[in-house]
Amino acid sequence: MKTRLILFMAAVAATATITAACKKASSTDNTTTTTTTTIGAGVPDVYKKIYGATSITIEGNYVVIKATSLPDHKSPYYQGTQWSNKYEAYNGTNSAWNQNPNTIAESDCTYKIPLNPTVASTHATTPLGPMGVAINGVPIFNQYAAGGAALTGEINSFDQYDGHPQQQGQYHYHAEPYYLTANKGKDALIGFLLDGFPVYGPTENGKTISNSDLDTYHGHFAVTADYPSGIYHYHTTAAAPYINGSGFYGTAGTISY
Repeated sequence: MKTRLILFMAAVAATATITAACKKASSTDNTTTTTTTTIGAGVPDVYKKIYGATSITIEGNYVVIKATSLPDHKSPYYQGTQWSNKYEAYNGTNSAWNQNPNTIAESDCTYKIPLNPTVASTHATTPLGPMGVAINGVPIFNQYAAGGAALTGEINSFDQYDGHPQQQGQYHYHAEPYYLTANKGKDALIGFLLDGFPVYGPTENGKTISNSDLDTYHGHFAVTADYPSGIYHYHTTAAAPYINGSGFYGTAGTISY
């Protein structure tokens, strides 16, 4: 009996739980939404910034991130859902904005990404669908619309925080997630792609990054606040391809639903 008790206590000690309270987007609403994230033993501190995950654990040489894909900010796409208290009419700057017919639904995703990312010998193309995860648990998509078309028309359905849901209701970002860069900073970590390399906002060392500053995969090697020895990382930019260019720089992990 004593042995079982000791083993149980050790298992509890190996797992920490953190709670991140996120202020809702409306400046007139002082309520908060709360996500409780279970953090497993050995998870590096940088991954603990993914406050929108339900759990983050280590499995061998991989970090496993589980999330529901629900944005922690308000959106016009919450209208008519069970989270209708998070509805907010479009108040962005796009005069051509046109709401798509979809509404936000919960979409459980498990991201398995390399713990120690390395450059790939063959650079795989990014998928249509999640190619990474933002720190609030929302999927990151590539620069293409359904069927591999350009985002030219679809971009007009992005809400004021630069996201929208697809047909099954999975909310996602194709470009800079304005809610995160407004609250965390334009130079902040905003997520990870499936190859394990981090994604940062559109500025670095006080400079706005443009496509010409980045390689064909939409990244470069530099020191960041999270990686003082430097690391290859992606940046969001104002122009296409927005987050990723010609595929993953590193060897991608997997995503499952």
